[in-house]
Amino acid sequence: MKRLLSFPNPVNDAAARTVAIGVVAMALLALAGDVRWMMVPLTYGFIARVLTGPTMSPLGQFATRVAAPRLRAWRREVAGPPKRFAQGIGAVLTIVTSALWLSVGWSVARWLLVPLIAAAALEGFFGYCVGCAIFGQLMRFGVVPPSICEECGDLRKRYAAAGFRVSDET
Repeated sequence: MKRLLSFPNPVNDAAARTVAIGVVAMALLALAGDVRWMMVPLTYGFIARVLTGPTMSPLGQFATRVAAPRLRAWRREVAGPPKRFAQGIGAVLTIVTSALWLSVGWSVARWLLVPLIAAAALEGFFGYCVGCAIFGQLMRFGVVPPSICEECGDLRKRYAAAGFRVSDET
């Protein structure tokens, strides 16, 4: 059970970006195509990815098993905790959107998909993770303790591994 309820660390960035592109497609279909039921797999997917990484997410499985192995240009390892945090933000947005849809109506709820689409598009197409940036700021402010993601607090190791010259003063 512990293995089931875990999140990978590190995360293959190609898989994360593939998931984000899938989220963009589903959320755009829900918003622009008025396909309200798309909120069900969208919400489930975020909850599943927060709890189990790609294990219980059909989109996560496609991303890790099919797409990521073929996307060599995007292949790099990134820290898992910020990605999980980003998935958590998506889960909150989709849960709130679904709750509003069921209680108030679709005309109000659907507009919460706009920030979700924007953030997922940045991740999927440009490799910029908004949730990861927020996670980093929360670490800087001391809200997230360094023990959650030691790599996130000190990027010198990653820079050194990428071939950049790093001194102890930086």
